[in-house]
Amino acid sequence: MPEKYVWRTTEKEIYPTKKAPSIVTLTKQTFITIKGSGNPNSEAFGEKITALYAVSYAIRMAPKKNIIFPNAFDYTVYPLEGFWTLPADYHSESLDKDQLVYRIMIKQPSFVTPNVFKQALALVKTKIKPELFSQLNLETITEGTVGMILHVGSFDNEPDSFKKLTQFLDTQGYQRTSKAHKEIYLSDFRRVAEKNVKQFYVYPSLKNKNQK
Repeated sequence: MPEKYVWRTTEKEIYPTKKAPSIVTLTKQTFITIKGSGNPNSEAFGEKITALYAVSYAIRMAPKKNIIFPNAFDYTVYPLEGFWTLPADYHSESLDKDQLVYRIMIKQPSFVTPNVFKQALALVKTKIKPELFSQLNLETITEGTVGMILHVGSFDNEPDSFKKLTQFLDTQGYQRTSKAHKEIYLSDFRRVAEKNVKQFYVYPSLKNKNQK
């Protein structure tokens, strides 16, 4: 019987365990995504997370319903991720979470095609709200060169990790090309004590300052 594919041990470059910041090249990856705006502490945001997990686990558990997707293999479901930014006309020095714009997503294994995604949606159609069902998408994203840092603890302490990552990238000769950033949630922030929450902060699409 083939060994289960575990992203934590197989994709260590994308999900490093060390706390030191790093620069990584992220090639093409496939995600189930959903977009939105507003406070991540809201009920609406939680419902979108639930929708993403519902489809992801429908794919993972399909064999138990005798649904065998082509080239499918056993694996652990990937962690939740999210791209975060603010409106272009936002100029306040303090963060108003109600103004946040996001795209949250869960990475999928290589066998997940548009057809597999379509079948998975059918499996969960009665489990998620109709308005969310139509917002779910399967996207292929190539992020390129990114900077990453592991953050442990409260989201309110994010600025400390952002500062460390920015300083590291500067010493390595890189700069950001966007104010957006990505977060990869290694633990479920809805269930884990705040002090133990682990996530990566990612600055996407870096530019080498020496390149014109």
